Amino acid sequence: MADLSPLELELANTIVNALNLEDVRAEDIEPDEPLFRDGLGLDSIDALEIALAISLEYGFQIRSDDSDNSRIFASLRSLSQHVEENRVK
Repeated sequence: MADLSPLELELANTIVNALNLEDVRAEDIEPDEPLFRDGLGLDSIDALEIALAISLEYGFQIRSDDSDNSRIFASLRSLSQHVEENRVK
């Protein structure tokens, strides 16, 4: 089981639910592992689904043309930091 902060666990659950990842438990997502390619193996469509779920849950948008997206979506931890800095709710 990964050592996740409360927000990281919340976001991991959001990712699992938004993407219907039936074979992945939120608690097992490593916070510093890549979300794409070698890590969870997500793709750009998955990023759009995650961004939509985040906008609904946290009240701000992650735009698809944001030049920081590779940093934002690099890992669960980096995504969590971005949400913490930008959330409205």
